[in-house]
Amino acid sequence: MSISTTIDLPALPDGKESRASVRSTARAYFGSDMARAIQTALGLVWLLDGALQFQSFMYGNGFIQMLKAGAAGQPHWIASTVIWSANVLHAHQLVLNTAFALVQIAIGLGILYRPTVKPALALSFFWALVVWWSGEAFGLLFTNAANALTGAPGAVLIYALIGMLVWPNAQPGGLLGVRGARLAWALVWVVMGGLWLLAANSGANATTTLINAAPSGMGWLTATQHWFANAASGEGLPIALTLAALSFAIGIAVARNWRARSFLIAAIVLNILYWLVGQGLGGIFQGGATDPNAGPLFILLACALYALAPVTGGGVTRRSRGLVT
Repeated sequence: MSISTTIDLPALPDGKESRASVRSTARAYFGSDMARAIQTALGLVWLLDGALQFQSFMYGNGFIQMLKAGAAGQPHWIASTVIWSANVLHAHQLVLNTAFALVQIAIGLGILYRPTVKPALALSFFWALVVWWSGEAFGLLFTNAANALTGAPGAVLIYALIGMLVWPNAQPGGLLGVRGARLAWALVWVVMGGLWLLAANSGANATTTLINAAPSGMGWLTATQHWFANAASGEGLPIALTLAALSFAIGIAVARNWRARSFLIAAIVLNILYWLVGQGLGGIFQGGATDPNAGPLFILLACALYALAPVTGGGVTRRSRGLVT
């Protein structure tokens, strides 16, 4: 006589099963691979921008004056178009600003919804150009006021670059391809390095002045900025030379595919520092911010490039396919 015993494992309660199923479904939909995860993060940032555009500040004269300030020190063709667009917005501010906010929310939702990723990204490219010109005045690149510490060459330009890298197709690197992605990264970082060498950014107290002018809105952040500003006092030239050299190295190393992942990690660390000290978390907690500034976007861009860098292990080099969708 034989006796067989069956042991049934206890089933998860319905609530736990349901939550696990929701998490699994959400992970598969929003983070199935690196490309989709970056698309999701980009979509959420666009949603944040749309929400910030609904702030009461954006419906007042302060926003118009902020836009017009971007015309200072610009070539005539830029200054005149920036002022013209600000005046047009001022004349119909309630309607146009609301429309701007809704466009950004539509882009964000479109990127999050898989069937509309391509048209949403296409719209984001056009919108990024509009905002980079009229809202960010080309990141102030044509003035002596642009600095990577404070967000140059402009956050919205990086939105478009990320969108190109995660464009859903069968090619690693999206619309740009691997080589194009590396070259674009290098160009941006070489420009950022060059900006540090401008006279306005390499003076003895230039870095201190920029940090002191950064937004804050929180006590711990203000204290952190004050510490860095004091530490940088009188050291503007060595800081500028060091950060220029580091920026050139980050750009060229990734372009040449030499220890690319190490330099991409360095870029992430540097942009966390920039975001905290020079950009004040984009001024979101102070009020009046239109976006989180360039720091988080550069971090997201670095993650996209990280997925394209070769992985070496066990004597075999392989390329990550995380950006193939």
